[in-house]
Amino acid sequence: MRIPNNYWRALFQSLPLLSRHRVLSRNFATNKRTYQSLGSTLTKSRRKPLTPEQQGYLSAAIRVNETGELGAVLIYAAQTPIMVEQHPGLRQLMQHMYNKEAGHLSTFNNLTTKHRTRPTIMYPLWQVLATGLGWTTEMMGKEAAMACTEAVEMEIGANYNKQVQEVIKMIQGWEQGGYEVGPEILELLQTMRRIRDEELEHPDHTVDCDAKKMPLHDLLTGFVRASCRGAIWVSKWV
Repeated sequence: MRIPNNYWRALFQSLPLLSRHRVLSRNFATNKRTYQSLGSTLTKSRRKPLTPEQQGYLSAAIRVNETGELGAVLIYAAQTPIMVEQHPGLRQLMQHMYNKEAGHLSTFNNLTTKHRTRPTIMYPLWQVLATGLGWTTEMMGKEAAMACTEAVEMEIGANYNKQVQEVIKMIQGWEQGGYEVGPEILELLQTMRRIRDEELEHPDHTVDCDAKKMPLHDLLTGFVRASCRGAIWVSKWV
């Protein structure tokens, strides 16, 4: 089976992170001002610097989001060949969802570079597993592929929602203390909200495409969601 160009584009889109991983890791370890642009490079009296805990949380959030978007891109890229061959009417939908995820991945690739966040060292493994999950569920049929997408998008969307709530708590704490909120924090919050909402649109598409009709739907989606939670947890730390 010939793999379409968008799979290789998705794969190579993520490869530059591997080549710069050591540089970013060294910068992260030696430069204690990582994320100062998000809170501590601020006016002396009106903006409060990020605490180490807040810096660590935001660093992990960006790392996890980049990982999740990589997985989504590669799953779509792996599912698409057989999907559109057997169901030509789904070509436009698959392209739409792929383009959304590719845009999300680009956003977090840029944030990783901008804030010198250390990428997860599990990047190569996640590439293999995401591609394998996409191929496997597509070989199981359209309903299984859509159920996989439903589960992945629901878990990613839920994770974004937790992050949004945590950032809002940070902002509320600063405002209650009489501090101004830096523009980059507000921009990050807006980005997380936008991408969360876009992620949570995709499960509706999958339901329209018979995801719920898959035999053992709950078993498959439960497995995929648990796997996503595991990947999120690991990527937070390594």
